[in-house]
Amino acid sequence: MSAPTDVLVVGSGPNGLAAAVTCARAGLSVTVLEAQPTIGGGARTLDLGLADGVVHDLCSAVHPMAWASPFLRAFDLPARGVELLTPEVSYAQPLPGGRAGVAFHDLDRTVDGLGVDGPAWRSLVGRLAEHADVVVSLAMGDRRSVPAGLLPRGVPTALRYALGMAEQGTPAWSARFRGTVAPALLTGVAAHAITRLPSVPAAGAGLMLAALAHAGRGWPLPRGGSGAIVAALVADLEAHGGTVVTDHRVSSLDDLPPVRAVLLDTDARQARRIAGDRLAPRTRRALDRFRFGAGVAKVDLVLSGPVPWEHPDVRRAGTVHVGGTRAQVAAAEAAVAAGRHAAHPTVLVSEPSVVDPGRTVGGLRPLWAYAHVPAGSDVDVTDAVVAQVERYAPGFRDVVVAARCVPAARLPHHDANYVGGDISAGAMDLRQTLGRPTFALDPYRLAEGVYLCSASAPPGPGVHGMGGWFAARRVLRQVFDVRELPSLAPGPGGRRR
Repeated sequence: MSAPTDVLVVGSGPNGLAAAVTCARAGLSVTVLEAQPTIGGGARTLDLGLADGVVHDLCSAVHPMAWASPFLRAFDLPARGVELLTPEVSYAQPLPGGRAGVAFHDLDRTVDGLGVDGPAWRSLVGRLAEHADVVVSLAMGDRRSVPAGLLPRGVPTALRYALGMAEQGTPAWSARFRGTVAPALLTGVAAHAITRLPSVPAAGAGLMLAALAHAGRGWPLPRGGSGAIVAALVADLEAHGGTVVTDHRVSSLDDLPPVRAVLLDTDARQARRIAGDRLAPRTRRALDRFRFGAGVAKVDLVLSGPVPWEHPDVRRAGTVHVGGTRAQVAAAEAAVAAGRHAAHPTVLVSEPSVVDPGRTVGGLRPLWAYAHVPAGSDVDVTDAVVAQVERYAPGFRDVVVAARCVPAARLPHHDANYVGGDISAGAMDLRQTLGRPTFALDPYRLAEGVYLCSASAPPGPGVHGMGGWFAARRVLRQVFDVRELPSLAPGPGGRRR
């Protein structure tokens, strides 16, 4: 960092790298500082030593936003050699008695499988899938402006989305359904919000993700793991003169060399500590009120064969939500929100080899899983996760060769943004969904030359790069007076200063 630097980015998660790429393509000198020895934050793929040659995704494994995120669409991952593999079944929800809700990429097939509630699913989810771009623009916006392209054609879809959130986010959430399979299927995807159910923010996230399962190219997994996305971002950054420095923890802005702009890919509380007295008292007080939600405990397993799901169609799914019926999932989430471990926790499972056979090495394959747990839990949930999967996949224990658990309390050792195991970098309640990290008119600018670009800023969690992109666009305009946004397309691109 001896050469003059225009922009420093603290943190190399997808948002930090999105910000860095955007600034570098505008002709600025950019350095990314990462506290960990490896790059990527919540999108790293590593050999954990559980089995020779078998690699695991540390946090994210499946990427519904890889095709849908405006930033990643413009960046064009496939053109950069990232192969996005879409399973036939985007996600599934096994149920007692060998039943299951199955969200095929094909909407008609999904509707047929839901029987009496098929028409209700088409009306609620299918109609949103028809205009998924509008839903994404609403869910992935900066929460402060009208999304581009919404007016006028997107208004009917926006109203339909809002009504769907009002329905699925309140006790009226089962009014349209007559059976138990369709509501369970939708509840599993809403549980990604890791909060009490029903809730409006969970409904908003769930409906968007459910729509994306049927729209475009579904829920893909990158060939080789999530690290492929990170590698593509880093390659572009370096091609435009940017650098990444690992094992470099930043505790204060005073530790940094003179620089015109700093973008913090950190949680809101870390940003408060790092920026310190650079922040106005009002901003410090607002960030001090920022709250974190419940946590997850990550479980990585090595299997000697595929998960023996009782329902055959679940075996085709890239993601499986394991929690049972709508009532059972809601009860588990309520227990976690109250600070208790659920007897039968909500568990998310992904078996990459379903679509990426190259992940199987020497007959062994990785299984990605996490369980929802109370914030800060230090409990090893391996046995609970195995037991929960075994309920819907008899014989699962027999194919488990190795396992390791990272309890919620230890997740911050791998990514400091996951306070208490909160992988959303902030509670996903209504207040913090709308006013994340504060209710300031500009949610990214914390002080002169200091910006927040993490999942603690809009639009929130997920591998989409939007927080970094929004923050970088403000840096370009407000600090460097760059009015023309750089191209993100592969190739030289950008606007040289």
